[in-house]
Amino acid sequence: MGLLLKIFIPLLGLALAFYFYSAPEDFSEEMLRGKRVIVTGASSGIGEQMAYHLARMEAHLLLTARTEAKLQKVVERCLKLGAASARYVSGSMEDTTFPEVVVKEAENTWGGLDMLILNHIGYTYFNYFNGDVGHVRKLLEINFLSYVAMTVSALPMLKESEGSIVVVSSMAGKTGTPFTAPYSATKFALDGFFSSLRHEFIIDKVNVSITLCILGYIDTENAVRAVSHAIQNTPAPKEECALEIIKSGVLRQRELHYPSRVAGSLLLLLQGIAPDFLDSLIRSNYKVENIRR
Repeated sequence: MGLLLKIFIPLLGLALAFYFYSAPEDFSEEMLRGKRVIVTGASSGIGEQMAYHLARMEAHLLLTARTEAKLQKVVERCLKLGAASARYVSGSMEDTTFPEVVVKEAENTWGGLDMLILNHIGYTYFNYFNGDVGHVRKLLEINFLSYVAMTVSALPMLKESEGSIVVVSSMAGKTGTPFTAPYSATKFALDGFFSSLRHEFIIDKVNVSITLCILGYIDTENAVRAVSHAIQNTPAPKEECALEIIKSGVLRQRELHYPSRVAGSLLLLLQGIAPDFLDSLIRSNYKVENIRR
């Protein structure tokens, strides 16, 4: 125990110092008024909640997801909440042409774009990896390659507006976690691509910000249904999570860690100096006996 305390106390101090040193400037809802925003995966969960927050802030919204009926209801509510405008394009990110269709809709409607929020994910299982390479390939298409395609299509407009790209990722894209191998692979890919792209923007003096949102366990319907039987933590509220994502994008933060920035920083520090210990901590949080192959 004494050795653990000697390790943890300095690490916690570093994490807290990092947190307070990099605390962002104040956020104001007026920062979103009249802004043109695309939100993907907006028919449910965090994406739906982001749409409602943005609507209250009087932004112009273009929402995408697979299910048209759900999108229609979200758009109707956004208009009631005060959105400057709200419309949708339904379709699947499995279709490699769909990202360009969405961005073209924004260009035709608004003539520009201020913020691209990439939030959609494909269906995957929470279990031991079953060896299905085809599933991994399909998930990479939806969770990663479509993000790249959306960014490529939107970049000319974002350069013109000096806008923002917000990428919704996961702690599973920073450190390996059990039972999420295909999903985790796609999130690691997002981190690598967009972190590299950020370097290139800075080198080329492209004033487009990239914010990576590193999320933990959130109380979306899909997440709770998939993992509540196996994870001991209490999920964080999707409404607050959605607002924090929006704030981080507007303030052009490098990364958002939610629900706990300090805990996220501590985990990443442990990954560098005590990876085996971190792995054991992660595994201890799972009810492995509840995972059935």
